[in-house]
Amino acid sequence: MIKRTASKEVLSLAKQYKIVAIIGPRQSGKTTLVKYLFPKKDYVNFENPDIRLFAIQDPRGFLSAYTEGAIFDEIQRVPELFSYLQQIVDDNNKAGQYILTGSNNFLLQESISQSLAGRVGYLNLLPLSIEEINKPAWNLNQLLFTGFYPSLYDTNVEVSKWYNNYIRTYIERDIRLIKNIKNLLLFEKFVRLLAARIGQLLNMSSLATEVGVDVKTIQMWIGILETSFVVFRLPPYYKNFNKRLVKMPKIYFYDTGLVAALLNIEIYKDLQYHYLKGPLFENMIVSESLKKRYNSNKINNLFFWRDNTGNEVDLIFESTHPTIIEIKSGETLSENYFKGLKYWNKISGSTGGYVVYGGKQNLKRSDGMQWVSYLDYHKFIS
Repeated sequence: MIKRTASKEVLSLAKQYKIVAIIGPRQSGKTTLVKYLFPKKDYVNFENPDIRLFAIQDPRGFLSAYTEGAIFDEIQRVPELFSYLQQIVDDNNKAGQYILTGSNNFLLQESISQSLAGRVGYLNLLPLSIEEINKPAWNLNQLLFTGFYPSLYDTNVEVSKWYNNYIRTYIERDIRLIKNIKNLLLFEKFVRLLAARIGQLLNMSSLATEVGVDVKTIQMWIGILETSFVVFRLPPYYKNFNKRLVKMPKIYFYDTGLVAALLNIEIYKDLQYHYLKGPLFENMIVSESLKKRYNSNKINNLFFWRDNTGNEVDLIFESTHPTIIEIKSGETLSENYFKGLKYWNKISGSTGGYVVYGGKQNLKRSDGMQWVSYLDYHKFIS
């Protein structure tokens, strides 16, 4: 088993809250992690139709077998249990009684907020980080193409086939759980078009025209992908410094391997000269930033900044003194990469900043700005 950085935070939550909820994408390693951390707890998987039917039809009878606690996997499939769980944990002050996992953010959090507010500690678990994979001998193209799902590193599977099965088995099924989409072929066209727009401003009107549906449908579909942990939006940073700013968010996928599969890239060598290699690299660094935050159980504080004349900072960690980051897939150092950082520092009165790039050296400049290899990026951010 690959050691997960989030383990420390999960154990910490289990000492503070009666219930711990681990949510994240399908196949991100939630089940493996909680079974490893809590080996003495009974394990129940609600993907099993017989168990699920029993829990739905007789929740009191089902829970009577687990009054001392348990691991409930894919708990969003049985929202009927939440109000009954409330009664059990309220009668027992012990922390860490139940460990819940779920791969549907909306269904899980809506049910918990209604029944178990104040009793649950949350942690988002995304796929593996570069730090957790620890494959410095791999080239960048291999990493972008393979993506970060644990199954691709625990077993000897063919990457393209694994992702094709993932798309069919999980994305389509989870979508049906949330919303009855009648035309799955049209929805698949939309997802593939979205994959080709990673790192771009999210223009729903343009997408609607290209797919052949209305804007409300695009809004609904993006919401479904967000709640299923397939995509996320990066919002713009609004501090204006007397400039007119772009107000649309950018769109990213949680995993670059999934994007490569949706773009029908079949071998990693095809990425060397692919027109989306730069956006894929940017997507990887932005999602790595989210993993770093979530693995430490911190909130998402990520933004980008762009004004209407094209000046831009790819990534901002918002704080009293924001951390600014430019993302470039090239392996050769270029002074031009610092253009956006210099402009930001000029108008904000700040100093420093990072250029995360596709090379393997880390260098600090005399002006405080730094070159950071993507392999070591996790060491420079918090």
